[in-house]
Amino acid sequence: MCGAHVRGDATSFTVRAPSASAVTLCLFDGAVERQVPMAREGERWAVTMPGIGAGQRYGYRATGVHDPAAGHWFDPAKLLVDPYAIELDRRFVYDPALSQYGFDTAALVPKAIVCAPADAGPPPPPLFAPGGLIYELNVRSFTMRHPDVPAEQRGTVGALAHPAIVAHLRKLGVAAIELMPIVAWIDERHLPPLGLTNAWGYNPVAFMALDPRLCPGGVAELRDTIATLREAGIGVLLDLVFNHTGESDTGGPTLSLRGLDPQSYSRTPNGSLVNDAGTGNTLDFGQPHVRDLALTAMRHFAMLGVDGFRFDLAPVMARSPRFDAAAPIFTAITADPVLASRVMIAEPWDIGPGGYQLGRFPDNWLEWNDRFRDDVRRFWRGDGTAGTLATRIAGSSDIFTGPHIRSVNFVAAHDGFTLADMLSFATRHNHANGEDNRDGHGGEICWNNGVEGPSDDPAIRAARDSDARALLATLFASRGTPMLTAGDEFGRSQRGNNNAYAQDNETTWLDWANRDTALEDFVARLSRFRCEGPLADQDWLTAADWRDMTDRPMTPDRWADTGGFLLRLPAGDDTVYIRIDRGERRVTLARATLLESRS
Repeated sequence: MCGAHVRGDATSFTVRAPSASAVTLCLFDGAVERQVPMAREGERWAVTMPGIGAGQRYGYRATGVHDPAAGHWFDPAKLLVDPYAIELDRRFVYDPALSQYGFDTAALVPKAIVCAPADAGPPPPPLFAPGGLIYELNVRSFTMRHPDVPAEQRGTVGALAHPAIVAHLRKLGVAAIELMPIVAWIDERHLPPLGLTNAWGYNPVAFMALDPRLCPGGVAELRDTIATLREAGIGVLLDLVFNHTGESDTGGPTLSLRGLDPQSYSRTPNGSLVNDAGTGNTLDFGQPHVRDLALTAMRHFAMLGVDGFRFDLAPVMARSPRFDAAAPIFTAITADPVLASRVMIAEPWDIGPGGYQLGRFPDNWLEWNDRFRDDVRRFWRGDGTAGTLATRIAGSSDIFTGPHIRSVNFVAAHDGFTLADMLSFATRHNHANGEDNRDGHGGEICWNNGVEGPSDDPAIRAARDSDARALLATLFASRGTPMLTAGDEFGRSQRGNNNAYAQDNETTWLDWANRDTALEDFVARLSRFRCEGPLADQDWLTAADWRDMTDRPMTPDRWADTGGFLLRLPAGDDTVYIRIDRGERRVTLARATLLESRS
């Protein structure tokens, strides 16, 4: 097993570097570096150090051929982070010297920290179950401006355990928070010259090491936060990025795998790095050791109490080189005694050949359903059909086969317009990203209700509010697993920026002081309505009675009337009604009480 492992009064260090001619363990005491030669053991290098225990800072240096064109990046001047590191002494900061051959980077690269052995007891069972509300959030943006969170705690994982945060999550009926990446990442090299930083974290270096800025208390802080949330009945899902690393393309920095085991990255037949992730370097999950690294990271977090994982650009995990619905990683997860019970969620697309794989992941996985997002938006914009909307509300059976309801339904996510901006802007406004407004999705389904951007016109504001409520009500009325991105429940805006990954500032930091509390209260009522009635039963489709707007049974011809429909759901002695009326910009959910999407 790779990594640093404390055994009694000694620590064993093992690292994979099959093509290296020599590997050196580097132990640090302050700025003083002690170098210890390691011994080859097949494709790995190892050494056991008596007297070294938890808290020791370390890294590696590897010697070998340096020929990037041929896929060899060895440079003994580069300090390398252990791919299996669990904690780091500081966050990554980009510097051009990280890419320069022969430039010693010991002063630039974070050091891994030897951790004490973890409790070997079984992890708690997952709290979250499909069908519950997922609340996607970015740790920093969610808490940086929260007035009740102490200033010194804002922007950290620990802030999520604050009573005010827990109370907000419980008010919304959140079943699990989904944390955007919290492992250590590095800024893309084009950002520092622009005065920007990566705010989202989708550029990792080490897959288990928590980013010290987000989690200054390390593993203990994450474990304690998870425990507090579990006591409140709230699970935790982690967004993991296994498709690439922050070492990027051929001009990127040498930080870890590139300097130790560069063949971990996929290559074309001519030796070029594969770019299926859009980053210039894609990990090769056809190799067992790459799968082992990912599985070890998942097990590590599961043992801390994490309920499951959302995988960014998940088709990469099943490529070797093309997507395979029966890929070894799926079998390994199913066979793993720790991971088999965890919730797995795929973002089922990447930019590689055949990259759109919605509906093709294992039948016990959930999948982000962008077809739901787009078709629901189209309907409420005015150019979608009622029949298509009904298919999405019913669980997207045209996409997902098998006995499980696998659709993760959403109308907005971290990537793209916020819910409020979708109804206020007809085009992206990403100039602040420094790419001349060329970045981000240029064809989003959106509409501005007559004015581009903020408006004081009461009629426009009312139309936007009605649209937001109709979209949210549709989301909560739909069969599957609803996902809400933090702040959309109270009208968060990014000023029309639909790719705010580089805006670690008030563009993305939630404005708690000026939130729309009426919309927030409406979302809380929607969530309760869903949880307390037949909508909570994922099998409600079998009892569904679909009718047209005049309460007549639906026929193929009547589905052609695109203005809406009525859905009846028997619930014991009660009946739940869902009425979709595009003409009135309204969704009505009725049981014993009436809840309308119009304010």
